[in-house]
Amino acid sequence: MVDFLANYGYWGLFLGALLAGSILPFSSELLLSGLLLAGANPVLCLISATAGNTLGGMTCYWLGKLGKMDLLERRFGIKEEKVKIWSERLRHKGAVLAVLGFLPFVGEVIEVALGYLRSNAWLVCLFICVGKGLRYFAWMMAHIYMVG
Repeated sequence: MVDFLANYGYWGLFLGALLAGSILPFSSELLLSGLLLAGANPVLCLISATAGNTLGGMTCYWLGKLGKMDLLERRFGIKEEKVKIWSERLRHKGAVLAVLGFLPFVGEVIEVALGYLRSNAWLVCLFICVGKGLRYFAWMMAHIYMVG
């Protein structure tokens, strides 16, 4: 799948990051590194990956906003108890904690919980974008430093 998406350059990276940002398991960092090794423009890679991953994160938010916890648990393995626990933690913090959406395992749950709480979608989107953008920037800088 990574090879297939890499053939589509920045659009493939966008799609791979979208998949990785949603509930589906995928490694967009591997795809990003592959494109950088192939000589792709780092700024365009950063924009493509961040935009796709942000959109993927917003799919989690909208799934939470639907409030169909039985569907989320049955289809995607997101436990209602986890969403309720995170909802309680996030209730007084607001959309700012969407910046943690990049975290493995809990990031998607945070995004779903913010949707479940009906947090401001624009603010959630902004903070998801900041968090995921910073993660890709750090990954890219580490890649450039290690590879040269």
